[in-house]
Amino acid sequence: MPNTRSSRRWRGAVAVALTVGLASTACSGAGGGSSGGDGTAITVLMVGNPQMEDLAKVTADNFTKQTGITVRFTILPENELRDKVTQDVATQGGQYDVATIGAYEAPIWAQNDWLHELSSYADADTGYDKGDLLQPMVASLSGDDGKLYAAPFYGESSFLMYNKELFAAKGITMPERPTWQQVAQFAAQLDDKSAGVSGICLRGLPGWGELFAPLTTVVNTFGGTWFEKDWTPKVNSPEFTEATKFYVDLIRSHGQPGAPQAGFTECLNTFGQGKAAMWYDATSAAGTLEDPNSSTVAGKVGYAYAPVNKTDSSGWLWAWALAMPKTTKNADAAWKFISWATGKEYEALIGSSLGWSRVPAGKRQSTYQIAEYRDSATAFADITLKSIQEADPVNPGVQPRPALGVQFVGIPEFADLGTKVSQEVSAAIAGQVSVDKALADGQRLAEDVANKHR
Repeated sequence: MPNTRSSRRWRGAVAVALTVGLASTACSGAGGGSSGGDGTAITVLMVGNPQMEDLAKVTADNFTKQTGITVRFTILPENELRDKVTQDVATQGGQYDVATIGAYEAPIWAQNDWLHELSSYADADTGYDKGDLLQPMVASLSGDDGKLYAAPFYGESSFLMYNKELFAAKGITMPERPTWQQVAQFAAQLDDKSAGVSGICLRGLPGWGELFAPLTTVVNTFGGTWFEKDWTPKVNSPEFTEATKFYVDLIRSHGQPGAPQAGFTECLNTFGQGKAAMWYDATSAAGTLEDPNSSTVAGKVGYAYAPVNKTDSSGWLWAWALAMPKTTKNADAAWKFISWATGKEYEALIGSSLGWSRVPAGKRQSTYQIAEYRDSATAFADITLKSIQEADPVNPGVQPRPALGVQFVGIPEFADLGTKVSQEVSAAIAGQVSVDKALADGQRLAEDVANKHR
């Protein structure tokens, strides 16, 4: 039967783990400990991307000095973060006071009663301005009761980034809304292995939130879906197969070296160092690419909407957000940190101290009204906001869906399903198995999931 919970409401997410201690004196573990100030220390688990690493850098000199609350961070790559946070929260381990989760987890974990609701905190916090949060982000992070269960740190859709200098040298013009067929043609024209430049960079690293974040959007626009409305699995359908073969062939022909081990971080580095002509991925990458301190292509990047085939748009919808597990014994201190990290003042702090292009955007309407931010983000601010607004978790493809989500299926089983199928597809990228075999195996796994929902 259809997922009635999802039909009531839609919901839209280095290489080495890094633990950063930001207390002026030693901190105890989660749930307490004295470390100066007001005597409170909190532990925060975060995903290892540039915006979160910026947060770790500025916390001690700003949040801790303002509040006396010391913070101990654990920062992990995306796949490791998902495993760690799921294990701790699901088993009520109580190791963390604040944890990074995404738009996939928030509604499901809210229903499981694993998270503190944050609406009451946000409503009582006069400086927070909950009404300023973009509604797609609020909706994707809310439970069936309409309450917010995670506060967006930044929001994103997906778009195509391209090196304008390389395009100009070949006399190629990128359309504002390219098709995937055009992208493949451009990749072939721009691929220059002798110069160490790939035609395109695409994720090949296994993980439902790594490889299948971009690939599921390709499946959607090629007319495929994981499940039809009645839960009929379609993983080995002609449309799903065509999209996956297209993606795999594009990487194998014109993608980056080491693609089966390349996720967001690896493609960010590859494209940011001028070693790929194009990159299809998260809109949040733009801020780092436009920072001359971390990118050799700053000022040289063009941005186009997510490539399409049969649909008018295909960008995903995601938010990395800060949630408070029910097990925390420091709820008030945890909210103070969440409020500070996801508030307007934090954006001003990052803009003024680290550069306006590095502001964690995509979550507040007011961000796009800041003159300094708009000046620094002229190349990508409008297309980012429009891509977020165009993303449609209800109807992301050509057919009705039984559950909500663009680049994922909003059911608890999808994390395991998507990850297992991604391992097979990554093996196909490595040339170890055929796409047909990978998706045939995936179809069997999807059948097991479908049987639980029919």
